Amino acid sequence: MDGTSIAWPQKTRELHSHHFDSTIWNDLVFRDDDIVIATYAKSGTTWTQQIVRQILFGDSKDIAVAEASPWMDLRVPPKEIKLPMVEAQTHRRFLKTHLPFDGLPGYDEVRYIHVARDPRDACMSLFNHWTGMVPFAFELIAASGPPELGPAPSQDIDLRAFWRRWFTRGLLPGMEDGYPDISFVELETSYWRARRRENLLLVHYNDLKADLDGEMRRIAAFLGIDTPAALWPQLVEAASFEAMKRDGPILLGPLGALFEGGSERFLFKGSNGRWKDELSADDHALADKLAERLSPGLRRWVEGGRRVAGDPVASPD
Repeated sequence: MDGTSIAWPQKTRELHSHHFDSTIWNDLVFRDDDIVIATYAKSGTTWTQQIVRQILFGDSKDIAVAEASPWMDLRVPPKEIKLPMVEAQTHRRFLKTHLPFDGLPGYDEVRYIHVARDPRDACMSLFNHWTGMVPFAFELIAASGPPELGPAPSQDIDLRAFWRRWFTRGLLPGMEDGYPDISFVELETSYWRARRRENLLLVHYNDLKADLDGEMRRIAAFLGIDTPAALWPQLVEAASFEAMKRDGPILLGPLGALFEGGSERFLFKGSNGRWKDELSADDHALADKLAERLSPGLRRWVEGGRRVAGDPVASPD
């Protein structure tokens, strides 16, 4: 299908919380070869950043991912500091966001990679992330939002309460899930609706786990990068979860100090399905209720990936 025949999703709203601010994207001067890695939190973001870094730079371990690929909408550091840092980058930029597609400006020349994960696995990983921040890091983020937002959500919560809250409560007006983050349903729906765009690539966490080599080749082809065959196995190994755990202190750089246990906590298990044994039937029912708000094709995609849903671009819904 001709991608130009599909309406580009325009930025229709600004999104604010204690930790994110979408307005920074309005002030960014885009370059034609920019790459935007867009995910729901804890859905393979750092993994995909590492993959893109390997493809762009070769087997590079001396640049922290957060330095090479900054999280643009995070309020820390403020945009007055972050934007000049990004403008000064001379390599092909690959920028991170946790915003829905309609919270971003759209450009035909820019390449967008969206990574999805089963909401139950994303919620489990987000709980570990949220409760694993050291007090200083949490206080820094909590203090970064404007006073009118009120106090930041608390860290003091157990898994079942976090799960119930995430599946039933929204952070911003009109949202019905995702607290203390943005709505999972809204974010995934926004990328699903734009899935036929030629400059948007859908990737799934399950597919990265099942066939890292193949998914990396899809990403490299999408970015128009031809990597020497002799170097390829080295790049795939460096992007494996095991290698990322091993190289975590270098991979994360100063970011690791924001979590109890450092990179070991940030790069926790990388596994799926832990919710099956750690939560009750009532908790599972909440997840099913959220999934009913997704279109059938989108639900198949987020719960299974390409190997279950088939080609998501060809899905009729």
